[in-house]
Amino acid sequence: MSRVRTGPVIGLTAQIVLLAVLAATVGLDAVGWLAGVGYGIGLCAVLTRGLRRHRADRLGPADRVTLTRAVLAGGVTALLVDAVDGSPVPLAVLVPMTAVALALDAVDGWVARRTGTTSALGARFDMEVDSFLVLMLSVHVAPVVGPWVLAIGGMRYAFVAASWVLPWMRGTLPPRYWRKVVAAAAGILLLTAAADVLPHLVTVLLLAALVAMLLESFGRDVGWLWWHRPARTATPALA
Repeated sequence: MSRVRTGPVIGLTAQIVLLAVLAATVGLDAVGWLAGVGYGIGLCAVLTRGLRRHRADRLGPADRVTLTRAVLAGGVTALLVDAVDGSPVPLAVLVPMTAVALALDAVDGWVARRTGTTSALGARFDMEVDSFLVLMLSVHVAPVVGPWVLAIGGMRYAFVAASWVLPWMRGTLPPRYWRKVVAAAAGILLLTAAADVLPHLVTVLLLAALVAMLLESFGRDVGWLWWHRPARTATPALA
């Protein structure tokens, strides 16, 4: 008999509660509800699969922080999808909720280190939440800034898609602090663009600089994987 992992179920429950709060305060149409609930169900399913794959029964302390971030990202998703018909996004709710989700990104890693519960599952969970939130924010600001902004949210998914075709890109990358800096900058700058607190030209220039940073960071990772690809390392040295 398969074991029930309560963590993902708690996350789905919290997601529905958050959607109900948003519906009661700023309002959610059917499309917002559908996006939020669909996101919650997907999160529950993927997290359950991850726990089974890593033979874990429950979420660790840091994973619970990441789960909180994931639920907030679901609320952001519901608000943004709810506004696809042109209705205004409630920035007074969207900005603080996104800011908390971004701020907690520094907390889950600290908790994992303090409690000695760092894990491959936790690192992957944290990265996926970051990536999805950045993707949603880039989709939101693209109509105002330009479609090129979609590269910010899509670059990581393009990297993953390339690894399906190119086996050498599936290697394990070494830790690199700059990668974390660029990821944090992506969330902060996209949130700034969504909040519309800077002159348009300044926002465009900052996001253009962010794209350049992402290209450099991903380019360096691709170069490292290419240089250390198995075909190269397996090649015998010339006599």
